[in-house]
Amino acid sequence: MSDSVTVPLHMRRDGFDPVPELSALRDGEGIRRIPTPFGVDAWVVSRYADVREVLGDATRFSNGQNMVFRAAGRPQYTEEELRRLRAGNLLAFDPPEHTRLRRILTPEFTMRRMRRLEPRIHEIVRQHLDAMERDGSPADLVSAFALPIPSLVICELLGVPYADRDAFQRRTGKVLDISLPADERQAAGLEQRAYMGELVARAQAEPGEDMLGMLVREHGDDLSAEELAGVGSLLLLAGHETTSNMLGLGTLALLRHPDQLDLLRKEPERIGATVEELLRWLSIVHSGTGKIVTTDVELSGIRIPAGELVVCALPAANRDPAFIADPDRLDITRGDLGHVAFGHGVHHCLGAPLARMEMRIAFPALFERFPGLRESGSAPEFRSFNVVYGLSAFEVAW
Repeated sequence: MSDSVTVPLHMRRDGFDPVPELSALRDGEGIRRIPTPFGVDAWVVSRYADVREVLGDATRFSNGQNMVFRAAGRPQYTEEELRRLRAGNLLAFDPPEHTRLRRILTPEFTMRRMRRLEPRIHEIVRQHLDAMERDGSPADLVSAFALPIPSLVICELLGVPYADRDAFQRRTGKVLDISLPADERQAAGLEQRAYMGELVARAQAEPGEDMLGMLVREHGDDLSAEELAGVGSLLLLAGHETTSNMLGLGTLALLRHPDQLDLLRKEPERIGATVEELLRWLSIVHSGTGKIVTTDVELSGIRIPAGELVVCALPAANRDPAFIADPDRLDITRGDLGHVAFGHGVHHCLGAPLARMEMRIAFPALFERFPGLRESGSAPEFRSFNVVYGLSAFEVAW
């Protein structure tokens, strides 16, 4: 880890909570310009209403310009590398180009399609619980349960060999770790794209029944090979990193709130509301993609000039007292009140139905299999420098 890198304000946590300074910003001026490790300053937007405004307006707050935003003193991509890295990456485009890509992918993530996966997800969860039980207590919940389940699901869905998981998880870990040198993260991103390019070529030669095969068969004329590689890379990263960290951190949150866990056990029909409250309360994606302001704007009475970088502090927004009462309390009786953990607007998380389904299946199964589940050994290790917050290790016993 680089000693020179400090965690930017919008990524700072104190355990489960945003740091007091971030909450104070939200409850005070609402917006502040801060330095980032990327060689540019950014405006942190922290109030729920302002975050919704930013995420809901792709015209004034552009995703399409973020990858070409040149940071002084940072390693730069060539124009060709930029073009290849952007191809197919939904997070690197605004409408109408974003709309074209999203329209092709959306049918694959409808609840109807996800329900076809439900029996297989139950089976994958059961197999991992069987392995945990067989190997015995204690266990690292991250490596035994939280990480492999979403990884196997997204591999099967996309058509990625599960045997390759160690390699792609290592590359993904580098891409998301802001403490690493920028050129190392950049190289890992290019490696991941090249790997997905090989899988796309294989799918084009012999399309299977997985999502890559379907996209080749049904949209081979609409999507280039590079776009297919971009789509696959984004879905692979987002499909295992986010859900796995929700499973690990969510389990720890419930163990540390035994009254909420007891309520869920007595009333298992609350699992949907529990998942929504954990999403809100944990907000593991700190900010989503930074956005470039395309015209002078005003938020909370503060003027942000055109051309500036804006990041949304999702954990602060989801705990805004103006959005929800007693926001720092974990309360599974709330239900879904409109949190922004999955984002908002045109870039709202495409895989949200899949993530919700995995959590609704995995949490109850875990606590049913191990009713005496508890923390064990050393304290859980939080991932402070990662773009997706979570635990790198979490020992449990039963």
